[in-house]
Amino acid sequence: MFITIAILLSLLAPPPLYAAHGVSLDGTLKYPAGFSHFDYTSLRAKQGGHLVLHALGEFDKMNPFTLRGVAPDGLSALVFEPLAVSSLDEPFAKYGLIAQDISPAADGMSVTFTLNPAARFSDGTKVRPEDVKFSLETLKGKDAHPFYQSYFHDITKALILGPHKIRFYFNKPNRELHLIACELPVLSEKFYQSHPFAKAGLVPPIGSGPYIVKKFAIGKSITYEKNPNYWAKDLPVRRGMYNFSTITYKYFRDQLVSMEAFKAGEFDFMPINIAKQWARDLNGPKFKSGKIIKKFLPHKNDAGMQGFVMNLRRPLFQDIRVRQAMGLAFDFAWTNRALFFGQYTRSASYFSNSDLAATGLPKGRELALLEPFRAQLPLAVFNKPPTPVSTKPPGSLRKNLRKAAKLLAAAGWQVRHGQLVNGKTGAPFRFEILLASPSFTRVMAAYAQNLKRLGIAASYRTIDPALYTRRIDNFNFDMVVNVFGQSQSPGNEQRDYWSSQAAGRKGSRNLIGLKSKIIDTLVDKIIYAKTREDLRAACHALDRVLWYGYYVVPNWYLARHRVAYWNKFGRPATLPTYYQPFQALMTWWIRSQKTERRKSLILITKNH
Repeated sequence: MFITIAILLSLLAPPPLYAAHGVSLDGTLKYPAGFSHFDYTSLRAKQGGHLVLHALGEFDKMNPFTLRGVAPDGLSALVFEPLAVSSLDEPFAKYGLIAQDISPAADGMSVTFTLNPAARFSDGTKVRPEDVKFSLETLKGKDAHPFYQSYFHDITKALILGPHKIRFYFNKPNRELHLIACELPVLSEKFYQSHPFAKAGLVPPIGSGPYIVKKFAIGKSITYEKNPNYWAKDLPVRRGMYNFSTITYKYFRDQLVSMEAFKAGEFDFMPINIAKQWARDLNGPKFKSGKIIKKFLPHKNDAGMQGFVMNLRRPLFQDIRVRQAMGLAFDFAWTNRALFFGQYTRSASYFSNSDLAATGLPKGRELALLEPFRAQLPLAVFNKPPTPVSTKPPGSLRKNLRKAAKLLAAAGWQVRHGQLVNGKTGAPFRFEILLASPSFTRVMAAYAQNLKRLGIAASYRTIDPALYTRRIDNFNFDMVVNVFGQSQSPGNEQRDYWSSQAAGRKGSRNLIGLKSKIIDTLVDKIIYAKTREDLRAACHALDRVLWYGYYVVPNWYLARHRVAYWNKFGRPATLPTYYQPFQALMTWWIRSQKTERRKSLILITKNH
């Protein structure tokens, strides 16, 4: 009876627009049905070998989908899988994984997934529509991390249509919502019935991904083992990927210590995000001989915004003039030259390195979005292109500090006995910058010194990574360094970054504490944009409003990845386009010892 009713309901619903192995924003796909593999993978990839990576801090849980605690690195990517996966050389496409067929409705109000009958969890049980429904309801529930509640907010319900079919319904049309639905991680209902989602503790979870948790030691390491019965190993979206027999993460307390451990051979691959390490520490005989490789990997990622984030929940930063003064005290040109060896580009947008970054003056669709709020926005939004503070000639730090002093005075702050104090209460201007890595202390030392010249007492300290995560989740900080990452197609995640609702939700990424009806409106314009042109205009408008709110002190970005690795890997001939280093690494493989011996013999022969 149940199946009959479900089928009847499905017939009454709007018909699918099309059924396909993949979906995209504009209906075009690079890879046709029946494609062999992604271009950035290789059919020559060797299976086997042991990959050792590093992680910082520690972990205390085995559920990556809850707020409290820290899950081990790799757990989400290696053990769990979504309904469909991104192609890393297309910006707006998903290809079926657990879902072998994806059918958006013609009216944009639903999407129907047909599950692959072969899909299995690592315990051998089938992946059922009931598991998918359970996953949606669980991740939208009170026990899940608030991010998921926000991200899947517009998916109202799931209806099971048959033994392999399920439909998601939306609360309003959204051009990317069927892609967001594809990203739902699929959980095992059976596992979480035995191990309650909110209390899963340290029991290794059951997932459908290529790896299972083999062993772990709290505070020291975790090892994932390739599932020999991995159900999707021959699918086009998985062929040539996840080639290692085991992947182990070794945990370190400090990034500087982990660098020395890498050079000593304790792990195999390391993304480098500290300019000094890249320029000075990755040198020596092992690099000259080719035992260790350091390499730039180009990409076309949207760099988003990295900055010193001011917490508006603190009264100290609620005045826009104070926030503007904070930006004027940062000397990027000196920092880049003296500390970063000139490697970085200054961030000039919340969508850096993409066509979504606002440039020039607003016009056309963008201006139309901003115009209703003209009286409530700073005039600069309309008459000044977003431009970072500069100390390049003819500008100077001294000139910027003089301007900052005037802004602080206008905001009611006075210098008394060399200290900046509130003109009414006499309270000193004092705050703390919270750091997760000691590598930032050199930057902050110079910044704090500049602030001191204004009479501001800014301290900074590095704390334990687990404690840092708890402090951030609870918004317990004055200023922090953060990256607001962006994709090529921003959407629902913007709510978690900027919306008024997210500002009061612990664990959200609205670290600034923004509560603005204007920003809420522009976020909705991004989420419900009907065309790429509408999306671009909405991003430009939001970019300007955020920029001239002076909520962060803009930092810098790098349009390529810096990685170092021991010379033991084989690699595909083609790199992805939009990716992170770990994603590229999952297409590599360990070269066989036989191949290595052959190369050594050739080298010895040449030398003789």
